[in-house]
Amino acid sequence: MSYAGARMGPERDEAPPGAVDYIAETRATYDKLGYPPYRWVASETPPPWAPLRKPLADSRIGLVASGGIYRAGQVAFHFRDDASYRVIPTDVDTSELRATHFAYDLGDARRDINVVFPLDTLRALVADGAVGELAPEAFTFMGGIYSTRRVAEQLAPELQARLVAQEVDALLLVPV
Repeated sequence: MSYAGARMGPERDEAPPGAVDYIAETRATYDKLGYPPYRWVASETPPPWAPLRKPLADSRIGLVASGGIYRAGQVAFHFRDDASYRVIPTDVDTSELRATHFAYDLGDARRDINVVFPLDTLRALVADGAVGELAPEAFTFMGGIYSTRRVAEQLAPELQARLVAQEVDALLLVPV
């Protein structure tokens, strides 16, 4: 469960038991690494909402994750302001996947990549019939990109074009 400083009840601001205050954690991590304070992006307008046009059981699902996931043999992500992305075939054996990132503890991701890139979980949903199919490629990048301009002008449009080309009906975004 995440907690980002939002009110959790009518008269309280405290986090529920077991919650993580990701904003405070991110600020502390950046402070420890000597980076300037992280500037959270604030959009001027709400994101567009597009309701699902068919049941998930008939849909093609895309996967995009910001956990710095890459396949063995691909170049690992850099440690600062890397706005590149990696293409991961969705039929890859997850034992071939790796994670590198400067802003979160990689221990759990390295033990089970599905905690930040739930490919096996999505495959199980397809096998159970809850999801129609996976897009043939998933996409990963390393979150914590300081240049919002590069994300808005380069990374996001490239990922959008790749997802549209794969005729994705719905997208699972996995932030880290």
